[in-house]
Amino acid sequence: MEPFKHIPVLLNETIYGLNIKEDGVYVDCTLGGGGHASEILKNLSENGHLYCFDQDDYAIKRGEAALLEVGNPNFTIIKSNFCNISEELKKYGITKIDGVIYDLGVSSFQFDMGDRGFSYNKDAKLDMRMDKNQYLTAYEIVNYYSYEDLKRIFYECGEEKYGASIAKKICHARDKKLIETTIELADIVTSSLPAYERRKAGHPAKQVFQALRIAVNDELNVLEKSLKSALSLLNKGGRCEVISFHSLEDRIVKQTFKDAVDVKIPKGLPIKDNDIIRKYKLITNKPITASSSELLANNRAHSAKLRIIEKI
Repeated sequence: MEPFKHIPVLLNETIYGLNIKEDGVYVDCTLGGGGHASEILKNLSENGHLYCFDQDDYAIKRGEAALLEVGNPNFTIIKSNFCNISEELKKYGITKIDGVIYDLGVSSFQFDMGDRGFSYNKDAKLDMRMDKNQYLTAYEIVNYYSYEDLKRIFYECGEEKYGASIAKKICHARDKKLIETTIELADIVTSSLPAYERRKAGHPAKQVFQALRIAVNDELNVLEKSLKSALSLLNKGGRCEVISFHSLEDRIVKQTFKDAVDVKIPKGLPIKDNDIIRKYKLITNKPITASSSELLANNRAHSAKLRIIEKI
């Protein structure tokens, strides 16, 4: 197995915030390299159990290897999209859990593996699938979606202000020749932008690649569905933690947590705030971000935000 180095983001903050009970049932919805999962497993006794979700075969191999090193056999890996959390856990007789964590986005090793098509810095066939068994790829979207659909994806999933001009340039390019690779697409995106935008820090194609990855894997809809299911599974005192890496994800997490905490009271009823029985409380009113020392050691941590909610 290739020696890709995996550095879990906000590891100490995550483990502390999960408030782990040694005999509890916990779920890592994003196994990846197994960094967070391994630390959770270290804190569980023979009466506790950890369930891990991932749909990437390579990630499952890496994650399983990391978990086996812990020496605690009380874990189960489930190959499935985490939007199926309730249905999949029921297969194991689990209807309540004591904690769940999401570490969203693409694992560092997925970027490092050029053939996965996630990176604009590595020449590969356009792909971007988390689950390599699904049909839809970035290649299909880039070459066969309409101008209007491309523009919408770039705006909604990438917050790319030049989405219209980029979509137009893609359509012109593919009329001459289908766009096959990540580098071809990155060059087209770059050439679509004004010169002063190309001179800014960061790769000009970053937001378009993010948008395509999100669209290929339906990440925003999947996240919202899964979070609502996860919250309903929590035992009293159970916590849900989410590490997000861009504003679209964080917005969904923030709103979902807010909706869970807020209790809708019909207007006109003589009910005071102290009389309201809430089911959840926020542990983090503002997201936790990486310390200066972590930022020096792990560049991926710069955009990470951790939010935590607890079932009361």
